[in-house]
Amino acid sequence: MKEFDNRKELDNKINQLAEIIQNSKRIVFFGGAGVSTASGIPDFRSSDGLYSKKLGRNFTPEQAVSHSFFVYHTEEFYEFYKKNLVYPNAQPNDCHIALAKLERLGKLTAVVTQNIDGLHQAAGSKNVYELHGSVLRNYCMDCNEFYDDQYIISSQGIPECKSCGGIVKPDVVLYEEGLDDATVSGAIESISKADTLIIGGTSLIVYPAAGLINYFRGNNLVLINKSKTSADGRATLAINEDIAYVMKTAVERC
Repeated sequence: MKEFDNRKELDNKINQLAEIIQNSKRIVFFGGAGVSTASGIPDFRSSDGLYSKKLGRNFTPEQAVSHSFFVYHTEEFYEFYKKNLVYPNAQPNDCHIALAKLERLGKLTAVVTQNIDGLHQAAGSKNVYELHGSVLRNYCMDCNEFYDDQYIISSQGIPECKSCGGIVKPDVVLYEEGLDDATVSGAIESISKADTLIIGGTSLIVYPAAGLINYFRGNNLVLINKSKTSADGRATLAINEDIAYVMKTAVERC
């Protein structure tokens, strides 16, 4: 009976979300790592530190993708990076596809993402603010020559520029590095003009990105995450369920 009640409650909440979407004209979606888990991309924090024996000490995943680690342990950085942050075979899931559909329908004005996998664009979304950059873009630190993700994956050791021999660095915001000003400004402007903000697949603990929701002044704040977040109490609607299922079903009901 309890399981039936839970399913009924979820169904009612998805109906509420569908109604909110129908009545909204400027939706912005703010997403985190949970958006891409259905595409086979795990939260990198679950890594067990593959390089600890080599360096004779343990590093957290956050330290492993920090600017300091990149500078002082560059080869180990790429060993960790290629194993844990690059997923070339990943495909957009139902959440990515539902958001792209909402954009085509003129409902969704922007996607603001903390993810670096490029799956929103692969699904068809056009207006995407990638707060933490993208693994699909890589540049020589000396001459700025562009390289794709396949070049990084296939490289041995530290990727080097074919033109000048410089180190090729992912266009990803590492810990200790600041966010891109233009990207942040665009995200803030979109969020501040939204009538509905849907936050999904994020625990809202990574700052400064998580602080962007404070710019929202619209009518409906929706949170979709498997676990509760610190912002649930502020939400018009909070749904603790898989975001791929929730978004797909809600958009279908619209």
